[in-house]
Amino acid sequence: MSLDQAEETGWTTPVHTGVLVLAGGAVIEGFGLGAVGKAVGEVCFNTAMTGYQEILTDPSYAGQIVTFTFPHIGNVGVNDEDIETVDLTACAGVRGVVVGAPASEPSSHRATRHLDVWLKARGIVGLCGIDTRALTTLIREKGMPNAVIAHAADGAFDLPALRAEAAAWPGIDGMDLVPSVTTPKRYGWDETTWRLGKGYGKRDGTAKYRVVAIDYGVKRNILRLLAESGCDVIVAPADAAAEAILALKPDGVFLSNGPGDPAETGKYAAPVIRDLLERKVPVFGICLGHQMMALAVGAKTKKMPQGHHGANHPVKDFTTGKVEIVSMNHGFAVDRDSLPANAAETHRSLFDGSNCGIALRDRPAFSVQHHPEASPGPQDSHYLFRRFVEMMEKARTA
Repeated sequence: MSLDQAEETGWTTPVHTGVLVLAGGAVIEGFGLGAVGKAVGEVCFNTAMTGYQEILTDPSYAGQIVTFTFPHIGNVGVNDEDIETVDLTACAGVRGVVVGAPASEPSSHRATRHLDVWLKARGIVGLCGIDTRALTTLIREKGMPNAVIAHAADGAFDLPALRAEAAAWPGIDGMDLVPSVTTPKRYGWDETTWRLGKGYGKRDGTAKYRVVAIDYGVKRNILRLLAESGCDVIVAPADAAAEAILALKPDGVFLSNGPGDPAETGKYAAPVIRDLLERKVPVFGICLGHQMMALAVGAKTKKMPQGHHGANHPVKDFTTGKVEIVSMNHGFAVDRDSLPANAAETHRSLFDGSNCGIALRDRPAFSVQHHPEASPGPQDSHYLFRRFVEMMEKARTA
């Protein structure tokens, strides 16, 4: 039974067709949304007011159940353009979604489907009709819990079994999730950004720079901005060897976003990046790519209690002295105290003081924790792509 159907019955005996069962034993009842079934993952909250489709298709959310603090999720429907996975049909991304109010009928001219229909097609289990404020408060006070989200049309749930499954799941800490979202083979990219009335474009003319993007779970809009910056983009798998990357004769290497515990991914990614840095190849990293850069130079990462997930995070860029409002999505952070002498901190979160960017003093390389591609989110940090291009031009002339 849907929430609307429950309301039509006069709320006499509402059938809860969805539950979120936390590893600690708590059960949150609501109404099922999207696919029927169950999924286990880490529950986080996202404070963005727009861009839910981009969030739900961001590979960085692999292994997580996203709770939206904004109540009206689904009000503009979904379309075939605002998907962030490179493979438009891939289901890499969130394991479940929790919203406050049931999705209304789409009100956007760009919408092609209702959110509920889209979630079903992608196999994403959803839950609505719960107090997301209370769940958010719980996460803020106690950290991101492991949980099982379940949707059954008849409302019949084996709660003891779901509790046991949630408690038995090992959690993201110590888990390498990149193999589930990276590309299996190399490919080229020339699509540029979206414009009203025109859609997505193609890179004009001959590219001035060749960039190899290492795919740890890359988002489409990152690749678009690289292409729009005049780059011939070649996307490589996460386990690509340094020699294979160098054989492509790149002017620069990009390290993408991605999910999971960076320390685990870093076991095979950091040595490759270290080789590239020793060759003085210009390197730019975002999100997990930032953490990979830090690990490559000897720093450490640590799990955050609630992480940063949203499109309204203030970050200060010490290189310009400006404060930017940025989009973020990460549950681990670089430990500032572990940074080596050759790594200067360039960005810092003004919410909790955590590290959000570094630049190497002796190599042409920098990285940021936030998402300057702004999909979804503000475009304050688009300049970082220009900074990367300028770094490649300087290295070429040198």
